[in-house]
Amino acid sequence: MARSALINVMVQAAMKAGRSLVRDFGEVQNLQVSVKGPGDYVSQADRKAEEIIHAELSRARPGYAFLMEERGSVAGEDDQHRWIVDPLDGTTNFLHGIPVFAISIALERQGQIVAGVVYNPAMDELYTAERGGGAYLNDRRLRVAARSRLSDAVIGCGLPHLGRGHHGNFLIELRNVMGEVSGVRRMGSASLDLAYVAAGRFDGFWERGLSPWDIAAGILLIREAGGFVSDMKGGQAMLEDGSIIAGNEPIHRALLKTVTKPLKA
Repeated sequence: MARSALINVMVQAAMKAGRSLVRDFGEVQNLQVSVKGPGDYVSQADRKAEEIIHAELSRARPGYAFLMEERGSVAGEDDQHRWIVDPLDGTTNFLHGIPVFAISIALERQGQIVAGVVYNPAMDELYTAERGGGAYLNDRRLRVAARSRLSDAVIGCGLPHLGRGHHGNFLIELRNVMGEVSGVRRMGSASLDLAYVAAGRFDGFWERGLSPWDIAAGILLIREAGGFVSDMKGGQAMLEDGSIIAGNEPIHRALLKTVTKPLKA
């Protein structure tokens, strides 16, 4: 598969940061699991990966702005372009030696996401998409799953945890979905969850309380794989609202209706 110059720039940055994360992942597995030790170590790994990505993208496209998980918003001379970057999506997995984490890089041009890369370096799975050019896993073209009934579907989700989200509201959503689907999965990395929808591994996905860097690349992957993405109100304010729901057309429609229905007594 011939990649564009833009995608090559993003892939190079992701893979260089990925090599750094894999080295650190091997070390964190050997550390005694405690809040102080591994937690600090993972933070260092996260920051180092972000520095690598920032340096690579800045060198290739000088002047572009950034929105990054660690550094936050970084202004650029070019106000038409913005990189949206999560250097380590799945930090808790990383900390516990679970090889389900990813680097997510998206490019926003004049408010629209035009390119996205999600890379799981532990499994060497590289997801790429460019607006109008399709979505790919390594060199294989992706399409969302063709299942049209929730009863046949496996649905991914995010779970609120200590200090995050409204647990009671989520339990209502989960109860609504559990009774309608073949299975529910929680991976711990929203960018990979969305990539799995694009690859047809998950039939759908929903989560609230997300940041732009968690979902920007995944949104484009799903769209370019023929899927549908919206916020939980059915609109297109995912980056602003922090909620997302995705699938093929019938699954997206049915899942949105199911997740948001009131719980019966």
